[in-house]
Amino acid sequence: MSRGLLPSSQKSSMLEKIASPKDIKNLTTEELGQLAAEIRQKIIQTVEKNGGHLSSNLGTVELILALHRAFDAPKDKLIFDVGHQCYAHKIITGRAERFDTLRQFGGISGFSDPSESEYDAIYAGHSSTSLSQALGMCRARDLKGEKYHVVAVIGDGALSGGMAFEALNDIGNSDTRLIIVLNDNEMSISKNVGGVSRHLCRLRLSRSYINIKKGLRRFIFALPLVGKPIRKICEFFKRQAVKLVIAGNIFDSLGVKYVGAFDGHNICELTRAFERAKQLDGPVLLHILTKKGKGYTPAEESPDIYHGIRKGFKNGNTAFSARAGDKLCELAEQDDRIVAVTAAMKEGTGLVRFSERFTKRFFDVGICEQHAVTMCAGMAAVGFKPYFCVYSTFLQRAFDQISNDVCLPGLPVTLLVDRAGLVGRDGETHHGIFDVPYLSCLPNITIYTPKDLADLEAILDFSKGFGRPLAVRYENEYFGEFDVHGEIIPGKWEVLSEGAEVNIIAYGGRMLNVAKKAMEILKEKGLDIGIINAAFIKPFDTGLLENLKGACFVLEQCPPSGGLYGALCGYACERGLPLRIYLLSLPDSYITFGSCEQLLESLGLSAEGVAKRILSKLVKDNGK
Repeated sequence: MSRGLLPSSQKSSMLEKIASPKDIKNLTTEELGQLAAEIRQKIIQTVEKNGGHLSSNLGTVELILALHRAFDAPKDKLIFDVGHQCYAHKIITGRAERFDTLRQFGGISGFSDPSESEYDAIYAGHSSTSLSQALGMCRARDLKGEKYHVVAVIGDGALSGGMAFEALNDIGNSDTRLIIVLNDNEMSISKNVGGVSRHLCRLRLSRSYINIKKGLRRFIFALPLVGKPIRKICEFFKRQAVKLVIAGNIFDSLGVKYVGAFDGHNICELTRAFERAKQLDGPVLLHILTKKGKGYTPAEESPDIYHGIRKGFKNGNTAFSARAGDKLCELAEQDDRIVAVTAAMKEGTGLVRFSERFTKRFFDVGICEQHAVTMCAGMAAVGFKPYFCVYSTFLQRAFDQISNDVCLPGLPVTLLVDRAGLVGRDGETHHGIFDVPYLSCLPNITIYTPKDLADLEAILDFSKGFGRPLAVRYENEYFGEFDVHGEIIPGKWEVLSEGAEVNIIAYGGRMLNVAKKAMEILKEKGLDIGIINAAFIKPFDTGLLENLKGACFVLEQCPPSGGLYGALCGYACERGLPLRIYLLSLPDSYITFGSCEQLLESLGLSAEGVAKRILSKLVKDNGK
């Protein structure tokens, strides 16, 4: 049995008594320990079955229990940065019975979701946002003359984000009552890097100092006769040690009172700290030290691997991510101007091998996508060839930098946009469905979606000599190799299947796979269907488009506006092309969580759904 878990015979004995946070306020220390163990067991069992974020949630169990003992949610507002570490919060706020539906279609979200419970104060999903959200709530509270506490729980990884420092700067100037809980586990997804991490490392020493001081005091006071004289000498050295350990505290310098550090797995100590913080005026930050993966030995030893996992504790890179990382290593061997950049995601984006082989040419900038893009621009401006490997959903945080710093000067920065399209169970905040619209509107950029691994390798070979902004977007699922592989020519499409009456225009393995299956269904209905791989979304193949006849159905994983469909319609209208162009896309709404297959089916974008919609449109147009 893994360390920290209860025997199965005791499973859920305490959890069955917890209907709301009120039920934990009067529990004994022993009962709280048992409850924490049961919560961990429930989290492990559910994540093993459904997938999800494991190590971060195991590390915050005691912290969340202490928060709910000290504060009165939902009147008091608890804001979890990112929101992926609040499983224990969900379990004790009336969602324990539904917790086995975590991240399942129609179940409960893996992130904070106010539509799900009044205990979730705000939507979350991306990092470094909690401090701004919390300050906004505090200012609204003060303007309305209301009395409640606002608590922002932010990790040391999220604290490295620029938005968090913008908020801290304003918070220190606000003089409002705001409690910041810094959950310091020395990790975000990858190991934390940078000056903030080093500063927090120094502050962690204050905890070591406190523990040493307590032990030394007990020892000295026990000495006969000489205890008091030695005590005076020790007090002098204590004051000097304090200056060395916590002098220059960045939080105090910004106007936020720093208190800490506290043991993040001691519920009673944390509860007392929170109760004291409630009595303070102005903003205060409590530094809490936790162990990521606490209570489950494999997650404690490898918290990065167990950060976000699939069903059955399976992990590892997707086929596209792994191949991209391997190919970059190959290119870097050939060209010493090639560098790789990540924003705290080297494992997820397949860059571990690159980071080990090309240490000086690998840069992990922390959770700072805006900085990463503009840093790449700076490197490109002086002759280097930077590749920024990033998830689609996180790249959208750097739109202004892509526009002004990369595309405007036309610099050779390659964006390797991982997890493009639907990503499944992480849901609304993580689907990569907006990169085509927000990148397509920018001048000077080329956008390409490989359908398989051969395409990915070909476009990366092409990229090393391209010399302009390039976005290569690929999915988190792999659908096998296709038979057709044309030469990489910007704007050139591939005809995967000839069709005289109807053509399905799609890009990416998932949608092309749907198109192939829909084609087989429609062929049985007597229709002559063709499939076109629109790998180059920008620029697109104007020559091929002008030679098409009949009806064209654009199948894509993005909202109705801003995708390839709109560009094709605009071009066809301007040129007066005799084309009927129809759209098969996602709706103009945020997409919930669930398996990609379930989502496509619910949205009418499964093979059967696409075939049905095509038939319906053709029948309607033919007046039958």
